[in-house]
Amino acid sequence: MPLTGADVRASIERAGAAHWQALVDHHEGAYPRPCPTPGAICHAEAERLNQMGWGVGRGPLFESRVRRVGEAVEIIHGFHHADSSVPEWIPPFANYEPDPAGAA
Repeated sequence: MPLTGADVRASIERAGAAHWQALVDHHEGAYPRPCPTPGAICHAEAERLNQMGWGVGRGPLFESRVRRVGEAVEIIHGFHHADSSVPEWIPPFANYEPDPAGAA
């Protein structure tokens, strides 16, 4: 089954409250410039991971870590594979920045 925004949110919450708070701070700190909500980022990440082939057959998404990098957030996801006890971390992604033009 493909990943959903709820799956990504749950994996961020498994990483700890500070990771979810980083998404909240990213959204609120950009005011008045538009910035994706934490929920919108989770849905976009689920879609991105599914398009990359990580959503089905790669093992469960067990943890997603978030940190602020300047005005962006960087997200890294860890997957467990059934045939290995070693988690696989995919490269970090940082492309959720406020709109500098202030357009919605």
